Amino acid sequence: MFQALRIHWREYLIEAAGLGVFMVAAGGVVTLLESPILAIPEIIPNSLERRVLIGIAMGLTAIAIIYSRWGKRSGAHINPAVTLTFFRLGKLASWDALFYVLAQFIGGTMGIILVKALLGKVFTEPPINYVVTVPGMWGWFPALIAEFMLSFGLMLIVLLTSNTQHLANFTGWFAGCLVAIYIIVEAPISGMSINPARTFASAFPSQIWTGFWIYYFAPPLGMLFAAEIYLRYFKRPKILCGKLYPNDDTPCPCLQCCCRIMEEIVR
Repeated sequence: MFQALRIHWREYLIEAAGLGVFMVAAGGVVTLLESPILAIPEIIPNSLERRVLIGIAMGLTAIAIIYSRWGKRSGAHINPAVTLTFFRLGKLASWDALFYVLAQFIGGTMGIILVKALLGKVFTEPPINYVVTVPGMWGWFPALIAEFMLSFGLMLIVLLTSNTQHLANFTGWFAGCLVAIYIIVEAPISGMSINPARTFASAFPSQIWTGFWIYYFAPPLGMLFAAEIYLRYFKRPKILCGKLYPNDDTPCPCLQCCCRIMEEIVR
């Protein structure tokens, strides 16, 4: 444990900061576009159009985090489900996986607390309500299915692209575009989380735990299932790296990382 902390404490802080920044961006963008106190809902009365703007903003935020120098160093998981999947695939040591997850929960929660301090009631009261993710109008079952399927789809795309030579550098773009599309299409069903730490970050300060079990179990199960499908049924099951942007520009926390020899292995 102490050796892991000594060697990779920077990566843990990066993971905390990454999800914290994502949550600050989410809180700010959703408040700007959805709060009735501001003029935007009157200027853009169509909720779908506002979701398109939110989706684009959050997709670009995810891309920026993934391709930042910090994101390239830690792998920019910023999601316990992603971390658990790479742990299952043998790319992270057990202590690293544990500290990644703890950092993500802490960082995301601190991000929401910061937005609360900056924006106050306009952020904490309806309709923004701490940007909590709760089941939509159709109830818990569609939300459960949606969170599972979206998590499955995201991880499968990450594995397929990051382990293919001519697509690896674009993995972050694929992931960010999926985040944008998911928010636009799926947000009314479950709030679009696919991230237990993201949901916890809003639920803890608001004490709104409606359907929390969905967001706690469905994303990890969906991503772990994607990993099993990839390993069993795709032609090239070699997992080169546990980063969303495989690179050798920064120190790598992954076990047996093959970034430096990617071109020789993936053909």
